[in-house]
Amino acid sequence: MQKLFITLSIVFFSTAFAQAQLDGMLKKGQQMLSGSAISQDEAGRGLKEALNKGVDEAVKSLSAQDGYFKSPYKVLMPKEAQAVADQLKGVPGFSNVEAELTERMNRAAELAAKKATPIFASAIKQMTFQDALNILTGEQNAATEYLKKTTSKQLYSEFKPVIGQSLDEVNAREYWRNAVNAYNKIPLVQKTNPELDDHVTQKALDGLFSLVEKKERSIRSDVGQRDSDLLRKVFAKQDKK
Repeated sequence: MQKLFITLSIVFFSTAFAQAQLDGMLKKGQQMLSGSAISQDEAGRGLKEALNKGVDEAVKSLSAQDGYFKSPYKVLMPKEAQAVADQLKGVPGFSNVEAELTERMNRAAELAAKKATPIFASAIKQMTFQDALNILTGEQNAATEYLKKTTSKQLYSEFKPVIGQSLDEVNAREYWRNAVNAYNKIPLVQKTNPELDDHVTQKALDGLFSLVEKKERSIRSDVGQRDSDLLRKVFAKQDKK
């Protein structure tokens, strides 16, 4: 009976604590909206506008020529591929595998980045007022975390086949197959065949979310980035939280 009492007490207090946190968040959000001309609808629309702005700028930047290749989000070779490239430096025709493959992987990522916009747009469109409130009262990367949670799986599914097609379009996979075949002929090496598609897909998405987060932080912290009346109105309230 004592054990049952203790268990029920833990459940009660855990539930009460979680409810208190939710109530606190709602109260905080209501305080932000109270005493101002900002309606729930405006708060929601403002957050969606900010997200669309950040996504559009990030996708436009990364899908441009050298968007990945000459940026902090550059896709580097997987560790296993690096070992192959190092061994091939003395093999005729494959002395520059790392540079060749790195550029081709990034070209593939740039081609695939264009696929991100409609997926992000769908997630943003479905965002509820409660989602918007959580983002507005949340951390500096709350919007990006929302997008990660709601789009990562679909983005990966959409990106991977495009990455594969893009790798073929820039002849990266054929080039890599030839390099691996040459590597596997070297005496005493452990034969390998690292797969590029998953690596490039994941790194391309990591870069995309990193840039979206950077854009989000700039809108939150830099008044000059708020280039519409609605953005200025909504985020001015966030500045006072």
